[in-house]
Amino acid sequence: MSTDRSFQLALNPAAGPGAWSAAQDAVLSDAAFAEARATIAAWPGYAPTPLVALPGVARAAGIAALHYKDEASRFGLGSFKALGGAYAVWKVLLRHAAAKGITPADAAAFAALASTLTVTCATDGNHGRSVAWGARTFGCPCVIFIHAGVSDGRKTEIERYGARVVRSTGNYDDSVREAQATATREGWIVVSDTSYEGYTDIPKDVMQGYELMAAEALEQWSEAEPPTHLFLQTGVGGMAAAVAAHFVRRFGAARPVVVLADPLKSACWLESVRAGHPVAIEGDLDTMMAGLACGEVSGLAWTVLEPLADAVVGLADEAAIDGMRLLAEGRFGDAPLVAGESAVRGASGGVGGPPGRPAAPAP
Repeated sequence: MSTDRSFQLALNPAAGPGAWSAAQDAVLSDAAFAEARATIAAWPGYAPTPLVALPGVARAAGIAALHYKDEASRFGLGSFKALGGAYAVWKVLLRHAAAKGITPADAAAFAALASTLTVTCATDGNHGRSVAWGARTFGCPCVIFIHAGVSDGRKTEIERYGARVVRSTGNYDDSVREAQATATREGWIVVSDTSYEGYTDIPKDVMQGYELMAAEALEQWSEAEPPTHLFLQTGVGGMAAAVAAHFVRRFGAARPVVVLADPLKSACWLESVRAGHPVAIEGDLDTMMAGLACGEVSGLAWTVLEPLADAVVGLADEAAIDGMRLLAEGRFGDAPLVAGESAVRGASGGVGGPPGRPAAPAP
């Protein structure tokens, strides 16, 4: 275990060879993924996002290959979380319509019902953008809670999709609690990418949407050998769990090594793996990687990742700055690539892979 102030590493003794348990399958399954894929693929504007090869960075890092799953173009949202929130909004509307005997084929009745249901969530920026886009696309009102550390630019981006944005005091986890309390009082529906006691169904839908990234990446994989390492940024862990789950259900014991990447200033996965159980990080979680500034892991994500995450790396904010510059400059001869401070966290963890082996895609 490294204790360097700019880089920390924790190995996970609970990680196994790749068996898929009934508990994990209750969170993410082949059947639920097939439904998510068929639904999202039918949306206007859907297209697979590119899996970008970074041979220059790979050579500099001493590995055979490095690929980056570039989500920036997904539905025009510029977010690596574009899929999950919007899909969960659709599932919410579908369930409420079914309870009243309404199907999407009855467009007028479905739209009338959607207009009466307000969806809400807390966000650092990325997930809320997807929820807002989904709400606008499917015709329901939307209120998004952001915490004190979210920039005005991110607030404006969410508002661009028609959502009302409420700024809370405190950190991300405080805004999660405020969103839930307000929704309970107002009769709104929380569409969160983190799960907590008594609230699991909708986060499963969010995670199932994220899984499409992994399926696309494997279909785009061009190397002779399968990927050996998968580097994923965390936050609450929903996206990382969904992508890792797809790989382990596909490869089983031959799965890639899964490495999670935390910001050091909000390293809830790093500390949870060290402790062997979920650990909450207190304080303002003041990292420039605002999309990952979460102090508590999702319980569903922990169920999936506890036996799958082989290691967690914690990286300083400076690593994100350098990662963005490295990709934008095409520093080692690769085509320039624009990526945000949270999106590069997975790729930043990936450049330290072992020599001579292909690294897996980093969404």
